[in-house]
Amino acid sequence: MCPALQTNLEPVSFTDPYENFMRHHLQYYGYFRGLKAKDDSVLLKTAPRQRRPTEEAESDSERESSLDDQKKLIYSLLLEGSLFKSKQIVFDNQEGQVIPRLKEPRDLFNSSIQSGVQTPRWPKECDVIKKAITHIEWDPPDPEVFYKPTGKEQMPQGTSDGNGKVVYEIKQAYKGSYFIGSRTGGRPCATNAPCGSFNAQTNNDLQFESRFESGNLQKAMKVGVNEYELTLRTDLYTSKHTQWFYFQVKNMRKGVPYRFTITNLMKSNSLYNAGLKPLLYSEQEALLHGIGWRREGNDIKYYKSSGIQDGNALYRLTWTFEFQHDDDTCYFAHCYPYTYSDLQRDLHSVANDPIRSQYCKLRALCRSLAGNTVYLLTITSPSSKLMAAAKKKAVVVTARVHPGETNGSWMMKGFLDFLLSGSPDAELLRDTFIFKVVPMLNPDGVIVGNYRCSLTGRDLNRNYRSMLKDSFPCIWHTQTMIKRLVAEREVLLYCDFHGHSRRSNVFMYGCNNKGPPETKLHERVFPLMLSKNAPDKFLFKGCKFKVQKSKEGTGRIVMWRKGIVNSYTMESTFGGSTLGNRKGTHFSAADLKSMGHHFCDTLLDYCDPDNTKFKLCVSELQSLVEEEIREKLKRLGRGVDSDITLSDISLSDLESSTGGSNSSESDGLPAHLLHIAEKFYPKKKRLRSRKERNSLYKKRHTKHQPKPQEIADISEPASQTVKPAPSKVSRKYDKEKRNAKMKSQEGSLSQNSAGGQTSAVQTTGTDN
Repeated sequence: MCPALQTNLEPVSFTDPYENFMRHHLQYYGYFRGLKAKDDSVLLKTAPRQRRPTEEAESDSERESSLDDQKKLIYSLLLEGSLFKSKQIVFDNQEGQVIPRLKEPRDLFNSSIQSGVQTPRWPKECDVIKKAITHIEWDPPDPEVFYKPTGKEQMPQGTSDGNGKVVYEIKQAYKGSYFIGSRTGGRPCATNAPCGSFNAQTNNDLQFESRFESGNLQKAMKVGVNEYELTLRTDLYTSKHTQWFYFQVKNMRKGVPYRFTITNLMKSNSLYNAGLKPLLYSEQEALLHGIGWRREGNDIKYYKSSGIQDGNALYRLTWTFEFQHDDDTCYFAHCYPYTYSDLQRDLHSVANDPIRSQYCKLRALCRSLAGNTVYLLTITSPSSKLMAAAKKKAVVVTARVHPGETNGSWMMKGFLDFLLSGSPDAELLRDTFIFKVVPMLNPDGVIVGNYRCSLTGRDLNRNYRSMLKDSFPCIWHTQTMIKRLVAEREVLLYCDFHGHSRRSNVFMYGCNNKGPPETKLHERVFPLMLSKNAPDKFLFKGCKFKVQKSKEGTGRIVMWRKGIVNSYTMESTFGGSTLGNRKGTHFSAADLKSMGHHFCDTLLDYCDPDNTKFKLCVSELQSLVEEEIREKLKRLGRGVDSDITLSDISLSDLESSTGGSNSSESDGLPAHLLHIAEKFYPKKKRLRSRKERNSLYKKRHTKHQPKPQEIADISEPASQTVKPAPSKVSRKYDKEKRNAKMKSQEGSLSQNSAGGQTSAVQTTGTDN
């Protein structure tokens, strides 16, 4: 009989409470009712291994004590056996040791935010410095103006690696690799110098660092007396997405002009061409004068480089700057950083506030791929009557699905600050709605300093329709939460906060309503109201409501298809405003937070029992759209009817694409599944476009075209363009080529079948 099923044995008492609990638990289900003494030795027998000298000298008393400790864990060891097959047991591989643990209950995770800020979990191959980087919040007394080009800005063409001195370099995220595990705090650095760096630095060399949260500098090379070329790290496990930058600089000299050039940006246009300046933070200025992030830089130029990566052109950003202090510690960034640790500090403050915690319930929605907590906030006033609570409409707000768009987090911070405040408007909002808020959808990408992707190497905002729960847990749990919410109550509005790298101001993307005629244009009312509440920041003419096939996997369209008519993406520029009194000035962190305040104000206007504002906005929208229709018909040269109606023309035909990003390139399987798929499925042959086919046809025809002297007597009018037909020589050559190719393939297949070596792996190319 199996020893685990033997009965009539005396119960065993354990000092460990967990062991006692597990014993009673297993007894209840009929397992492990008792154990004989002779079976203990079998269960506790360890695999033979080579003993160290210190272990051979162990005393008998120590061995007996160790055996007693093992007996206390006898039931835990039995759980690893094949007899008790539990799906609640998972195994963690920590430093080569397999450690079992109980899986956390489904959809019930302990956030433990009240106990303090948790250390972020990094991919285990990432080196991380121990020092935590923090910055003070500061708002400039006056708006910071755009940079005005002089036309004399230099465009350094760059040098090869052999002509420069590498002063900083970290391990590269190798193309084709994929996420395999994480650890708290990342991999500790052996020294303060980056891995692969060159220690033979002179006192005149700047010292760089980016191995901290959200940092992403890959390499720095000194190419002149005070000139440095910088290479950004691409999103982990990809070979693209370089736009966000954030790094540290030390060992500078006061008053010396330094030039910095980022060499591997991938977008053909940028707001740096429209006056955007890089952000600078000086620890000396923060300590002495309380000054935080500010816009700095001269001779700013964004231009095309001669370099190419994966067949795509690269672009450069260059600027000069003079530091104000010797031996200062400074930081440069693309936008105001807001890290995962910053979020945890803010949520910790809310959770420990006796007032705000009454109407803001914090829980963990899920764990990210690396094991970081994705937080969910439920904000509403406590209601004593169940009927009143059930009638409340819901509002869903999310942010930071793209980790490099930190302006989305600052808008979210302003939104939460207002909603959790004690103002009468905030109380009215909490009394009226139930808010479901996910402030950071992609914590892993934020931690490692990605611009667009998660650790799957894919854009999460293209995977809201994906069923890969284990690969996209943050998105899967978010859309599942919203699906349940839609089933139990009306969801008035969904909005995802984003940032935009090519356009100025703040604007929205929505979805054209296909409901009854009386609801026509209702989806545009909220953005129009928001533009009236923030006229110097929000541009309604910049809003688009076209539903594109390439964006079907975005949160905006997926939630719209779930029945949420008011489904939006709110985009904030990385630059500033071109409107009103703020024209030609950068957005500060306070400006971004104010958009969160205006968002709340607009909710109150939209749901005002007196619908006068709503009707006025609908009337204004009808006039705007009719005027737009007339202008478009005029451009097309068509007649304009005086009695034109909205139902005559599709609104989607009036609008251009909502593009501006290369995010669609991130579609496809996660990197780790793609790696597996390559082993079992042959790579699909890429179909050539019509342009490529025509070009190939022309080259092939030109190659076999008769010589000029053979067709000297043939003449055609110069004004006519006749498409040449394939010659007999060309057709014969193509036929012979196809026959030879088929014979070679048949021969190779017969050899493989004879040798029994045919495999999918041999015929599959790597697609990284």
